[in-house]
Amino acid sequence: MRCFYSILLMALLGLAATRAAEPRPNVLLLVVDDLGYNDVGFQGGRDIPTPHLDRLAASGVRCSDGYVSYPVCSPSRAGFMTGRYQQRFGYEYNPKWDATAATHGLPLSEVTLGDALRSAGYRTGAIGKWHLGSHPHFHPNRRGFDDFFGFLGGGHRYFPNSIVEVEVGAGKKAASTGDAEHTSPLLRNSAAEPEVGELTTRLGEEAVAAVGRYARTPQPWFLYVSFNAPHTPLQARADQLARFAAIADERRRTYAAMVATVDEAVGRILDALDAAGQRERTLIFFISDNGGPMTKRNANASVNNPLRGQKGDVFEGGIRVPFVVAWPTRIPAGRTYSQPVISLDIFPTALAAAGGKRDAGLAALDGVDLLPFLTGKNPAAPHPRLYWRMDAGEAFAVREGNWKWLRTYQNAPQLYDLSQDLGETRDLAASRPEVAARLAAAAAEWNRGLIAPTFGNNPFGGLINRTGPEKNSQP
Repeated sequence: MRCFYSILLMALLGLAATRAAEPRPNVLLLVVDDLGYNDVGFQGGRDIPTPHLDRLAASGVRCSDGYVSYPVCSPSRAGFMTGRYQQRFGYEYNPKWDATAATHGLPLSEVTLGDALRSAGYRTGAIGKWHLGSHPHFHPNRRGFDDFFGFLGGGHRYFPNSIVEVEVGAGKKAASTGDAEHTSPLLRNSAAEPEVGELTTRLGEEAVAAVGRYARTPQPWFLYVSFNAPHTPLQARADQLARFAAIADERRRTYAAMVATVDEAVGRILDALDAAGQRERTLIFFISDNGGPMTKRNANASVNNPLRGQKGDVFEGGIRVPFVVAWPTRIPAGRTYSQPVISLDIFPTALAAAGGKRDAGLAALDGVDLLPFLTGKNPAAPHPRLYWRMDAGEAFAVREGNWKWLRTYQNAPQLYDLSQDLGETRDLAASRPEVAARLAAAAAEWNRGLIAPTFGNNPFGGLINRTGPEKNSQP
C-alpha cells in the first residue's frame, strides 16, 4: 500500500510539473459590430450560413445567456477592455470624432486588457475598429497594444471611394463618399495606409498575418480583432451578394453577405492558428458589441429573435449577444452554458489564464474568471446579479437568476421571468412586487458606486444639449 501511495504521489508531482511547464495560452478576442442575436448558425439562424463561427462554437462553450455591459458600441468596448462597468469612470456615450477632444475616450487612469497582458510578457496587437477615443493619447499603441492596424473611429466605409448615405440633419440622408469619420485613414500604428479592397476581408488578412508573425516568436500573444461589420453602411463584395440572391429584401441580402464575409475571415484566422500549431494553446472569445439595430438609426436588417428590443435598449435584444469561449486543452467542447455571464468577464478570465497578477490597479474588476465555471469546477453562478445603466440613469436593468427588472426612461418599472418569458412580454411587477422592490433597491445600491458621464455625446453619436454635468440619477 505504501508503494501505491508513493507511485501516486510521484504521478501527481509529475502532472503538476507538466502543467507548470505548459506554455501560457495565447488570447484571441474576436468582436463583431451590431450582429443580430439570431443571425449565426450556432444561435439558430438559418438564412445566413456561418460554418466557421459554428465550428468555433462547437469547439468550446456557447454562453446562451451572454451579455455586454452596454447596448451601444463604444461604452460596451470600454467595459470589456477594462473589465469594469464603464459608468464607474464616466463612460456612458459614444465619443466625439475629434482628435482635439482630450476627454472623449477611455480615461488614461484605466488599465486595459492590452496593458495587463503586455505587463505579463505578452506581445499585443489590435486590428480593426478602435472607437475608444480619437485624441492621440487614446491611440491603441498608447493603451497597451504593441501593434495596431485599423481605424480610430466608430465606423468606416468598406470600399475605397464608395458611395454611402450620410445624415444631413432632421432625419434626412444624402449620397456621399462618407463623413470624415467613415473616410478616416487606415492606420498601421500611426502611419496612414491606402484603402485596398473590401475592409472586412482585409482585416481578416491582417489578423492571419499577425497570427503567423506572432507564432514565430517565443512570447505568448494577445490579438484583439474588432470587425466593424455588419454595422452600416451596408456594403458587401459582389461574390458574397451573389450567394444570397434568393433573399428578396436588398438590405437583408447585403447584411447577410456582410455576416458571411465576417464568417469567412474568422475561418481563415482559425485555419492560420491550425497551420501555426497554435490552436490548442489559444483561448478564444467571440462576442458582438451589442444587439442588432433592427429599426433605429443605423438599422442594418439584423434579427434579434426571440428577444425583445435592439441596440440602444436595455431589453434583452440590446444587451444579450452571441457569446463563445473556446480553449481546446482546458474548456470542454460542444457545451452550452446557461448561467448569466458578461463581457466584463473576458478581462479577468484572460488574465488568470495568462498567469497575470491583479495588482492594486486591477483590484476593482467587476468581471470574474469564467474558467472554473465553464469547466464545471464551480457549479455556482458566476454573478449574483448583473447591472445596466444607460443615458446617465434614464434607463436601468438588473438580472438576478431568472428575474429581470428594468426601468426605461419615463415608463413604469417592469419585471420579467426570463425562464418563462424570454421575449419579455408578460410584466410581473404588479404580481411580484417583492421581487421588483428587491431588484430596484439593488440597482439603487449599485448606482451609488457610479459617476455621471464625463462627456456628452448621445449613444448614436450626435451631441446632446447640456448646460452642466448630469446628476447621478436613481432608478
